[in-house]
Amino acid sequence: MSAIGGEYLSTSTVRATLDHQTSLHPLHNNSQDIPLDTLSKRFEQHRDHIPQEQGASKAEVNRANHRPPALHLNLEQQSQAPQELSSSPGSGSEDSQMGRKSEKPRHQNSDRPSSQATGGQNGHANGSMDSHLELRRKHSPLDSPSSSSQTAHLMSREDFSLDEKPPLTPTSPHPNASFFDLPRRDRRNFLLLVLLYFLQGIPMGLAMGSVPFLLKSHLSYGQIGVFSLASYPYSLKLFWSPIVDAVWSSRVGRRKSWILPIQTCSGIGMIYLGSRIKDMMVSAGATDGSGVWSFTGWWFFLVFLCATQDIAVDGWALTLLSLPNLSYASTAQTVGLTAGHFLSYTVFLAFNSPDFANRWFRSTPSEVGVMTLGGYLTLWGWLYLIVTFSLAMLKREDKTKEKDSIMDVYRSMIRILKLKNIQSIIVVHLIAKIGFQANDGVTNLKLLDKGFSQEDLALTVLIDFPFEICLGYYAGRWSTIYPAMHVWCWAFVGRLVAAVIAQGVVMLFPAQGVTTWYLLTVIGSHIFSTFTNTVMFVAISAFHAKISDPLIGGTYMTLLATVSNLGGTFPRFFILKLVDHFTVATCHPPSSPPTEKLKSDLITTAFSCALEAQKHKCVDGGGRCVVERDGYYITNVVCVVVGVVTFALFIRPAALKLQALPLRAWRLVGGEGGR
Repeated sequence: MSAIGGEYLSTSTVRATLDHQTSLHPLHNNSQDIPLDTLSKRFEQHRDHIPQEQGASKAEVNRANHRPPALHLNLEQQSQAPQELSSSPGSGSEDSQMGRKSEKPRHQNSDRPSSQATGGQNGHANGSMDSHLELRRKHSPLDSPSSSSQTAHLMSREDFSLDEKPPLTPTSPHPNASFFDLPRRDRRNFLLLVLLYFLQGIPMGLAMGSVPFLLKSHLSYGQIGVFSLASYPYSLKLFWSPIVDAVWSSRVGRRKSWILPIQTCSGIGMIYLGSRIKDMMVSAGATDGSGVWSFTGWWFFLVFLCATQDIAVDGWALTLLSLPNLSYASTAQTVGLTAGHFLSYTVFLAFNSPDFANRWFRSTPSEVGVMTLGGYLTLWGWLYLIVTFSLAMLKREDKTKEKDSIMDVYRSMIRILKLKNIQSIIVVHLIAKIGFQANDGVTNLKLLDKGFSQEDLALTVLIDFPFEICLGYYAGRWSTIYPAMHVWCWAFVGRLVAAVIAQGVVMLFPAQGVTTWYLLTVIGSHIFSTFTNTVMFVAISAFHAKISDPLIGGTYMTLLATVSNLGGTFPRFFILKLVDHFTVATCHPPSSPPTEKLKSDLITTAFSCALEAQKHKCVDGGGRCVVERDGYYITNVVCVVVGVVTFALFIRPAALKLQALPLRAWRLVGGEGGR
């Protein structure tokens, strides 16, 4: 019996497939006289081969980059009795034979190594979660593994032949190989990927970083929670990614068919927003913040475009880089997105700060920074269009005739969701980040509300950035030394502690303003919080990579990542609403008529000033807004308590139970999913 990625193909099917192929070649019309193990070995070699030598032809490289998943043959099981061949993959009779040496098959040479499916005998997982990660395509063929569609796809190609000895199968690139050791073509394509990911990071850094801070002077916490909905498309892109993979123009190219129009729309949208953003931010806070919905709608559309572009660029990365250097695709994504986010968040906040500009760039003070949000959006909108035009003119995409079935991808998602282990990890992901939501979404806003300057906040994030990169390296090492979910649980506890420390830092805000010691305290608290966040992310990503079924690795990984991102996105709207709900503040009219000119009508009666618009009305009318109960403290305590209780009673036991499961528990079996 032969294993294909954990599923099974009968020996007769392999024989029929090989007979059909060899019948096409006159030199091999006597294939029935060739021993079965020899035929299987030839078939496996031709199916799995990847050109490695520098002299490999372009056709060979293209065949390798588009090959179907490897056919793993367990040659020691070929001569089992017919009843053994027909037994179900998950039956107890087969499991009882695991670890027992099979009978010696016919025609077996003594010097031939056994070729078994990765992960254990008979294609089963060996139960160890520390097995090596398989090099897999993100978008694997999604046909049922038990069918012969993958074999037929391979054999239908004109270049398929059993006449020639296949080249050696290469291994992954050397872990210490540098960028300059890559082929020249891969270096150019790597830089192109970095540029494309960098462009995505520009609007994402604004939507998820800078804009909420700039809105704080116009909107309440609950209204900023409404704006947080703009980031949802990036967490839900899984649901339209099959369409991006399946619908495209052969004249333009599979990936450029989406990248070119998406970047064009993004550029035009950023130019439009740049010309109107100032008035839109003011109107978003007018009439009790009802205008925030239309403002959020524009950013929702821009983030949707970025998420769709990300799908297309992810797919293009699989063919832009040669297979031995495919691991550099994730490096390009990390470098590009991080750089774009850093520029639009940390650097932009600093240059947008009037205090920073007046201190370092001006001799005459001004009320605006060196760079405004409108000017920044307009600049990058035009750069988007320039890059898109250059990409259309200068970069040609390799032609392909492959077509993915949209419905096959959605069927695969449903099959994955039927796995009870997947249902458990989805519940864990959806509730795990509730304990940190107040710290992640409100603490920095509360610091600004207390009087922490935008310049100091930018400095804090700037200092935190290199620590995040360096400490993230150690987080990756810990995830390989220790079980990933154990590391994740340790970081979970640390992140709860970071939320408590952050609340203490806010409570200790100096009455006389920010001092050096307080700034250092904020930086230290921020570094610790970011570090625990990074460790959790790295650990859970490593766990996802280990458990994903190689046959549908792209869909599997994307589904898990989507649920994980959604768990950190959807609670924020409600958490920010709770801050406003628990806050009690009263505007007291002035005891004596103010001497300075007022910006609005004089306040004569007390009223609630818990919301930002009411607070501005109070201050502009000469009143004094006194906070009697700060909703941030209550909300953060509630979140931490919920985090502690859920972690002790459900999250930790469930995470350790999932960690202990063998790999076969995460595989799709018989088209229905293992249960």
